[in-house]
Amino acid sequence: MSSFSPLLFVCLDVCVVNAIRLVQLSPLLLPHPFLTLWGGGLTRGGLLALLALTYPGGGLPWMSSFEGLQSLGVLCFHFPVYTTLLWVLGMPNAEELWGWHSWERVLQGYLVMVVAWLYWSRYVSSLLLSGGRYISSLLTRALSEGPKEGPKEDTSASLKRLMGYMRPYVGRIVSVLFLVILSSYGEMAIPYYTGRVADWITNEDAPDAFTEAIIFMTLMTIASAVLEFVGDLIYNVTMSLVHTSVQGAVFQAVLKQEIAFFDATKTGELVSRVTTDTNDMSEVLSEKLSLVMWYTARFGFLLYFMVIQSWKMTLLTCMGLPIIWFIPELTGNFHKTMAAKVQESLAKANQVATETFSCMKTVRSFANEDGETERYRQRLEDTYALNKKESLAYAASTWANSMTTMALKVCILYYGGTLVTRGDVSSGDLVSFVLYELQFASAVEAVMHYYPEVKKAIGASEKIFEYLERKPQIPPDGCLAPENLEGRIQFKNVAFSYSGTTNESNIVLKDVSLEIKPGQVTALVGLNRSGKSTCVKLLERFYQPQAGEILLDGKPLQCYKDQYLHDKIAVVSQDCLLFARSVRENIKYGCEDASDEDMHTAARLASAHDFIMELSSGYDTDAGQKGGQVSGGQKQRIAIARALIRHPKILILDNATSDLDAENEHQVHQELLYQTNNYSVLLISNKMNVVEKADHIVVLSDGIIKEEGSHEELMQEGGLYADLVKKAECGFHRKEEETNDTH
Repeated sequence: MSSFSPLLFVCLDVCVVNAIRLVQLSPLLLPHPFLTLWGGGLTRGGLLALLALTYPGGGLPWMSSFEGLQSLGVLCFHFPVYTTLLWVLGMPNAEELWGWHSWERVLQGYLVMVVAWLYWSRYVSSLLLSGGRYISSLLTRALSEGPKEGPKEDTSASLKRLMGYMRPYVGRIVSVLFLVILSSYGEMAIPYYTGRVADWITNEDAPDAFTEAIIFMTLMTIASAVLEFVGDLIYNVTMSLVHTSVQGAVFQAVLKQEIAFFDATKTGELVSRVTTDTNDMSEVLSEKLSLVMWYTARFGFLLYFMVIQSWKMTLLTCMGLPIIWFIPELTGNFHKTMAAKVQESLAKANQVATETFSCMKTVRSFANEDGETERYRQRLEDTYALNKKESLAYAASTWANSMTTMALKVCILYYGGTLVTRGDVSSGDLVSFVLYELQFASAVEAVMHYYPEVKKAIGASEKIFEYLERKPQIPPDGCLAPENLEGRIQFKNVAFSYSGTTNESNIVLKDVSLEIKPGQVTALVGLNRSGKSTCVKLLERFYQPQAGEILLDGKPLQCYKDQYLHDKIAVVSQDCLLFARSVRENIKYGCEDASDEDMHTAARLASAHDFIMELSSGYDTDAGQKGGQVSGGQKQRIAIARALIRHPKILILDNATSDLDAENEHQVHQELLYQTNNYSVLLISNKMNVVEKADHIVVLSDGIIKEEGSHEELMQEGGLYADLVKKAECGFHRKEEETNDTH
C-alpha cells in the first residue's frame, strides 16, 4: 500500500482543492480575494499535513520528513506568496489572484513543488548537511579531551596555501578578472542587438539602425575575442609560472628531508608527487579554473540580461533547469557504473598481458602461448559485452539530455509567445531571450561540471603541500667550518638502531668506541650485518645515534656545517651509482668549479685516466643510466675520482674496489693508502689481503667491537679476525685448485 502513497496523496489533494473551491464561492468570501487566497492555502496545508501525518501505518514517510513538509509548504503557499509579492511591487496581479481556482494552476502547483524539491534536495539540503557536519566536528574537537589526531585539512586550507604562490602575480590575476568581465559583457551584444533588429524589421522604422547594429555587433564581437585571447594568454603564462615555482619548491623540500624519509617513502611516490601531481594540478587550474571563471562571468551577465528582457521567462528557465539536470542524472549514474566496470574489465585484461609478458620464459618453456592467448581473448570478450551496455547507457543519457533541453526550449517559446501576444514583451525581446537562454544553460552546465574538478584538484594537492611543510627530522646545521682540519674521528659509546628504538633486537651498534687517527689507514672488518656500513652512514650524518657521540677533531659532528662536513669527508661505496651524464660531469659532481687539471689528477690516482681516454669521447662520454655504459670496475674508479677531486681530509672506502681486478686494485691501493699521508682513511673490505696492510684494524660482530689492533697482534690472539683470515685463505686456495683443475 505504501507504494501508492504519492498517488493517494495527489487524490486527497484534489479532493481538498475542490472542497475549498466550493467553500470559497460563498458570497461572503468573494469580495475578499486576498483573504480567500491565504485562507484557502492555510486550509489546504493544514488538511494535507494532517492527512500525511495520520496516514495508516505511521504516516507517509516521504512527506513526514523536513524536505517533504517544505515541499508541502511550496505547494500550498506559492500562489499566495507570489500574488502578494506582485501586489507589494505594484504590478498587475488580477490574473494570479483569481487563477488559483483553475486546474491549470493546480497542475502548475505540482510542478513548482517538484522543482522546489529538486532544488532543496540537490543544493539547500546538502549545504545544510555539510554545515551541520562542520559545526559538529568543531564541537567535537572543542569538547574532546586529550591530544588526538586532527582531521584532514579541507580544500580551503589547500586553496590558501596555493594562493600564497599566486600572491606575487596578484596584479596579473586582477587584470585577467577585469578582462574576463569585459569580454563576457561584450558577448552579450549579439543577442541584444539581434532582438533590436527583429523589432526594427517588424516595425519597418529606423532604416539605418540595422546597419549600425551590425557594425556595432561586429566591433563588440572582435573586441570581446581580443580581450578573451589576451586574458587567456596572461592567465596561462601566470599559471605556468605558479606551476614552475610550486614544482621547484616541492623538489627542493623533498631533497632537504632526512635519509630515513627516503627509506620509508617509495621513489615512485616521490616522483609522482613532484611531477605527476603538480602537473595534474597545474593542468586543472590552467584549463578548468579558467573555464570556471569565464563561464561564471557569462552566467552573471546572461542572468542579468535575461531578467531585463523578461523576468517571467527567466523564472520559468530557472524552474526548468533542475528538471533537465535531474533526468539525465538518472541515466548518467548507470553510465558511470558501466564505465567503472569497463575500466575494471580492462584492468583485468591488462593484468593478463602484463603477467604473460613478464613471465615470457616460463610461458615459452611450457609452450602455453595458445593458452595465454585464450585467457586474454576471454577477458576482451567480457570487456566487449560491457562496452555494449555502456554504449546503450551513453545513448540513453544523451537522448534524455537532448529531450529535456528541447522540452525546456519549447516551453519557453510557448510561454514567450503568450507574453508577446499579451503585449508584455516585444518579439525582439523574445528573440534576445531565446539567444541568451541557449547560452545560459550551457554556462550553468559548464560551471557545475568544471567547479567540482577544480575543487577536487585543489584538494588533491594536499599531499604536495604536506611535503612542502614537512620539517626534516635532522638537527639544525652547525656553525663550525675551520680552515685546518686534522681528520681525527672518535666514536664514543655510540648506540644506534634504524627503527629509532632501544629494543635489544633492533639495535645495530651497541656501545661502539673507536678512533680513526689522521694520516693512518683504519680498517673495519666483520661479517655481514655487523654494523660496518652503519658506521659510515653515521659519519655522513645520514642518521643520528640514539646514544653516545661522534667527535671530529674533538668537536661533536653536529657542530659542523653540513656543506663543510661533506666537503671534508668523501665516501666511495660498493654500490656506487653514476648519473646519466658525461664522465666529466660525474667526476666534477658537486665540484663544478674544479679545473680539468684537478680532474685528471684525481682520475690518475683512481687509475681511471687511461681507460677514460680510450672511451669514444673521452671525458665527454655519456656514462649512461646509473653508469650502465661502463663496467663495474670502471664505475668504481670513476666514483673514487669523484671523491678525490674534493681533496678530502677523511676518505672512506666501503668495499670500493670489490669489482676491480687484482692489478687495478693493487694500483689503486698503492696510490690511495700507502703513498700519502694527506688524509685519514677508513677502509671497509671483505678482502683480508687488503685489510692486513692497514695501520689499525677494528673487528665488529653483532654491533660490538670484539677486537682491535694491527694484523700481527690480532693473528697472535687467534680470535675472530684470525678466523676470518683463515677462511679467506681457504677460499682462495679452493678457487686456485678449481682453476688448475679446469686448465
